[in-house]
Amino acid sequence: MQEVLGLPAVVRDPGRCLVVGVVNVTPDSFSDGGRWLRPEAAVAHGKALLADGADLLDIGGESTRPGAGRVDVAEELRRVVPVVTALAAEGAVISVDTMRAEVAEAALDAGATVVNDVSGGLADPAMPGLVARRGSPFVVMHWRGHSDAMDSRAVYRDVVAEVRVELLGRLDVLVDAGIDPRQIILDPGLGFAKTPEHNWRLLAELDVLADLGRPLLVGASRKRFLGSLLAGPDGVPVPPHRRDDATAATTALAAASGAWAVRVHSVAASADAVRVVAATVAARRRPEESL
Repeated sequence: MQEVLGLPAVVRDPGRCLVVGVVNVTPDSFSDGGRWLRPEAAVAHGKALLADGADLLDIGGESTRPGAGRVDVAEELRRVVPVVTALAAEGAVISVDTMRAEVAEAALDAGATVVNDVSGGLADPAMPGLVARRGSPFVVMHWRGHSDAMDSRAVYRDVVAEVRVELLGRLDVLVDAGIDPRQIILDPGLGFAKTPEHNWRLLAELDVLADLGRPLLVGASRKRFLGSLLAGPDGVPVPPHRRDDATAATTALAAASGAWAVRVHSVAASADAVRVVAATVAARRRPEESL
């Protein structure tokens, strides 16, 4: 597993793919909007995810579902900071899911460890400088624009090759901005400016992205392409809460492809899946054992 600077020892190298549990402190997230909007509900949910086997918690106060508008910075801070503070006090390793440097810095001050920016530092010009100055691990997702316009940008000749090139370009820009490359984790951005066919191709060829030399975080959990795959004879996609078994299957695929972490809404099955993959990999015969 590639080194990630700034991670606490408890999650630095567990010998398997990590599981990141999602805590949406929002009224409008596609999978569970509103359920965890109250700080006390979000904190209780975070604790439940930890009990189910989450290695990290990803706390966000702004929905990035397709078509979503922006929330103002004061509201994002109001949603996120109390939850980060409370869960950090419980010993949780926390990632803050934000595109704003101001929110990221407040969350780091409140006890977060990782900054997860779905724009990869493009939405806020101050983000790369903040990450360089604080030395925090930084999740850089493949991004082509905000949620209200991203579906129109799902145009590729070769999605795997183009995502690879665009991530490599972001990696170069961020290193030039002073971020140590060992801080950076890459995310192919499943569901963000991607059709279902694009998402399946990326899942099938994660190894092409792994050769960029940085750990990969994969976020397939409950996304539209899973709902469409599982649609009944009427063609209606199954709702997000019925996509968790399929999510666990994508977790196994990602872990078997060497992903550093998966980001999921329901943790228990994915926590089991990454351990099954790790045990299977460990049991494979080495070449000298098969002679």
